[in-house]
Amino acid sequence: MEPMLTSEELERYARHIVLREVGGPGQLALRQARVLTIGAGGLGAPLLLYLAAAGVGTLGIVDDDVVALSNLQRQVLHATADIGRPKVETAASTILRLNPHVHVETHAVRLTAANAPAIIGAYDLVADGSDNFPTRYLVSDACFFAARPLVTAALGRFEGTLTTIRAHQRGADREPYPSYRCLFPEPPPPGTVPSCAEAGILGALAGVMGSLMALEVIREIVGFGEGLIGRLLMVDVSTMRFETLRYRWDPDNPLSGTAPSIRDLSRHAP
Repeated sequence: MEPMLTSEELERYARHIVLREVGGPGQLALRQARVLTIGAGGLGAPLLLYLAAAGVGTLGIVDDDVVALSNLQRQVLHATADIGRPKVETAASTILRLNPHVHVETHAVRLTAANAPAIIGAYDLVADGSDNFPTRYLVSDACFFAARPLVTAALGRFEGTLTTIRAHQRGADREPYPSYRCLFPEPPPPGTVPSCAEAGILGALAGVMGSLMALEVIREIVGFGEGLIGRLLMVDVSTMRFETLRYRWDPDNPLSGTAPSIRDLSRHAP
């Protein structure tokens, strides 16, 4: 028998259900979805809050960090009383206070080449809000091998980017969808891009980009509108400009090209 929404869920998600593009079937799809978020920090905090509020049935969280006072300027999942606690724990408790219908699975580990296949393979879709290039490339490569869609975002001081990757699939023209490595073939040399702690970041920017990530995840699950496959959304809040760059599959890319040199995750740190 097809699962039904309870009367409490019908009331909780009423503003979704009246949207023709979502409706009851879309809300059921959200309830049945399993989404893994990489990071419970600047991007992960608003992302997780809105996915939980939207009724995504299972949320997995990967983060091995603890809450610090300097996080609280932007990481709105956590509070002053949480300082020193694992982020996955405080994220889970906040999510369950917001929506007890959501099941939370915590992974208090650093994602590695060894554990990424098992963790990522247990979910339907991955949302990457990590803050470093090695993790972004590991996640994108692992999602390709696991045949999982990926919504990935990054932050600068006043800039943010967002795109969706389905490199394991093909478009209507039978050309493969582009991979993360079609857009960014190799990470920048270590030390060339300053960290958030070094360069600073506007806290509300993380809220904007994390919310956009949540929108894209929801659209991927429900299946409406034009997604960001093959499009990079670029946001500059210093000028309040939103621009989109189109990109395509690169047959020379080392992951999903015609002669791939990356065939597993062995090039990533164990």
